[in-house]
Amino acid sequence: MLETRPPGTVTRQDLVRADSYAWASWLRTRDDLTGVPHLAGWAEAGRPLIVRRRIPGEGRAAVPLGLPLPPGDGKRRIGLALPAEHLTRMAGPSLAEAASHAPKAWQATIAAAVALGERYALKPRPFGGLLWQAVTGLTYLTEASDLDLLWPCQAPVPTGLLDGLASIADKAPMRLDGEILLPDGTGLHWRELRDAPEGGTVLAKGLDGLAMRPVAALRFREPA
Repeated sequence: MLETRPPGTVTRQDLVRADSYAWASWLRTRDDLTGVPHLAGWAEAGRPLIVRRRIPGEGRAAVPLGLPLPPGDGKRRIGLALPAEHLTRMAGPSLAEAASHAPKAWQATIAAAVALGERYALKPRPFGGLLWQAVTGLTYLTEASDLDLLWPCQAPVPTGLLDGLASIADKAPMRLDGEILLPDGTGLHWRELRDAPEGGTVLAKGLDGLAMRPVAALRFREPA
């Protein structure tokens, strides 16, 4: 599914597709990428890019984007920026939709995470290797891969959700990683948010940089 928005409204962790002209024009500026697998036909194949955090010195005239290559092709992470008018936002798959691309050993963990999301009316989304394998058809997952999840939700975040994630992680055959994703694209590492002291702070990752945010505004303790 494709969804268009006015220019400039994308947030961190959004998926976008670049038009073929903009992609080819950018690729011609990168002699260092000549011959790198998959790149020449990336846009024509409808494969996405992901909105990343801006690095110091990057202006706002273009959207900061990232593209990781499969581990078998060097696991290189490529950064770029393209004007918003050449991008179309793409609705990424939910965890349930991406499950068929995951190893058999992951299925019980995925089912538990989907059920936890349903308990809180949330739909977790994959990122990392599972996401890229699902949206590109290329091989990103290896035996050492983590299961990386985004949990889009409002703040404050219920401690039951965080404790439920910790319980699933304890039984998982892989490392269960990921972020609580706030509506503005701010990401909070779920383990850090869960384990931070009541009066403490937690690192928040946004489109324009990093900031420490008070835990009291981001987490609430549910009644027993």
